[in-house]
Amino acid sequence: MSEVAQAEQFRRNAKGHLVPVDQIKDIDRLRDDLVMNVIAKVKALQEEMRKAKAEISSEVEAFLELSAREYDTAYGGKKGNVTLASFDGQFQVKRAVADHLAFDERLQVAKELIDQCIHEWTAGSRSEVQALVEHAFQTDKEGKISTARVLGLRSLNIKDEKWQQAMQAIMDSIQVTGSKSYLRFYEREGQDGPHRQIPLDVAAL
Repeated sequence: MSEVAQAEQFRRNAKGHLVPVDQIKDIDRLRDDLVMNVIAKVKALQEEMRKAKAEISSEVEAFLELSAREYDTAYGGKKGNVTLASFDGQFQVKRAVADHLAFDERLQVAKELIDQCIHEWTAGSRSEVQALVEHAFQTDKEGKISTARVLGLRSLNIKDEKWQQAMQAIMDSIQVTGSKSYLRFYEREGQDGPHRQIPLDVAAL
């Protein structure tokens, strides 16, 4: 039996079983038809957006290279972040490049130094710091440590020499494992209004 003929006579249920169409209630078939049709449109839209992003990224990169050659300068900073504006200032295209960070084994050295600091300090006066540290080094379901929480420890104004060594060990342990480019688009409201992001999330439209 061909796949088309099978699809006309059977439908697969949530358990993976093929159920004869004539044994499925009309309302269940209609619901299934609706969901499958909607998802087909969403998948097609997703593919179009993926192609559009690739095209826009290439066009932006080509322009930046052209501008750098013509004016002997470079847009953005070390991470390659850049904002391009239309001539009238109404529209903006922003590209942001974010690094993916991870820690190597030196993070455990930092954790040991921090534990020594907390042990040496008076518990009553530093209990809140201990809570922050324990929270920072908690792992998620995949066993990964949040880089944002660990790096947040550096914002604590603690001058202790051993603590400063721990903060340096944290910085030394950072490894860039990759990067990702993000595109965002903005439109200004009125002549002098603020720029608002043009939503591409279906839920925000």
